[in-house]
Amino acid sequence: MLERVGDRAELNDVIGMMVSEVSTMHSQIVPGDLRRATDGNTPAFLGAVLERTADGARVKHIYRSEVELPDQRSPLAAPGVDVRDDDVIVAVNGKSVAKARDIADLLRNLAGQQTLLKIKRGGSEKSAVVIPVARERQVSLRYGDWELARRKQVERVGQSRIGYLHLRAMTGNDIATFAREFYANYDREGLIIDVRRNQGGNIDSWILEKLLRRTWSFWVPRDGKPYTNMPQTFRGHLVVLADELTYSDGESFTAGIKALGIGTVIGKRTAGAGVWLSDGNSLVDKGRARAAEFGVFSVKSGEWMIEGAGVSPDVEVDNLPHASFDGEDAQLDAALKLLSEKLKEQPVPKLQPTHVTPAGDERKPF
Repeated sequence: MLERVGDRAELNDVIGMMVSEVSTMHSQIVPGDLRRATDGNTPAFLGAVLERTADGARVKHIYRSEVELPDQRSPLAAPGVDVRDDDVIVAVNGKSVAKARDIADLLRNLAGQQTLLKIKRGGSEKSAVVIPVARERQVSLRYGDWELARRKQVERVGQSRIGYLHLRAMTGNDIATFAREFYANYDREGLIIDVRRNQGGNIDSWILEKLLRRTWSFWVPRDGKPYTNMPQTFRGHLVVLADELTYSDGESFTAGIKALGIGTVIGKRTAGAGVWLSDGNSLVDKGRARAAEFGVFSVKSGEWMIEGAGVSPDVEVDNLPHASFDGEDAQLDAALKLLSEKLKEQPVPKLQPTHVTPAGDERKPF
């Protein structure tokens, strides 16, 4: 087939077919020096779900984000921008949305640029200056809205006794996410760590180390709550959510949770990418045919792990497509149910000091 290859993209197809015969994950093709169009248009987005109406585009839902992270807000929720759900965008930079084929046509090539919107709310109109975002940022905003919805559900159902954090991958950015979310929830009685759709990386050992910390004593200040030694140690019940799209280091983390007996895994069997690699085989045009190199084996049994088999959950729960489309999350519901039951059956001991004399006479608490 090599004689028929006309460009780098077709060469990637051939290499990809060859690599597939090895039947290992982590065997993707990094494109290299591809020909790219220079006369095309780049789409831009407003960080919201829009619905076409007779007079423009209705703002059906503005993607939400953490209030303490203003730089991650949707363009329509940026400081100084007064746009709300159910407002109608009637014009973009003076051009009518109703007359356009789609509002996307009016937003082309506007990512990162100040853009004037005319907004109709009820019987009045107003203007708003926003900065549309590129496709990757739009996807991230939608993802963040999904994360926030689950966190709020856990907060509501768990009555503030259960915490929640989601890790999109296992990279440097996710270290920051874990640190921000874990240390805000370490003193909860229950914790859900969600690694569904996790794209991998290499920080599983660092996270497992934090979860393996154990308390052996605690201090009681004159004012304020008791605190433990080791400090900031999670003492409650842990559930990890994993699914078919949990990949690579997300799977290693899930396997570590099971092997070390740290918590309960709920969901579906993971993808099965267990042979790791160094990515040290870049080609002259910056392309790469990723070559898996390091197999993973169990210390306890010496057996082959993860690759081709994935990590099976302790409790199997499937999120059915139509139910998920309607906003349901059976896996998260199962995690909340399990933790609620554990909190009743195995309550987390309170940090309550009691003075006991050498003779064994128990006195009242301090």
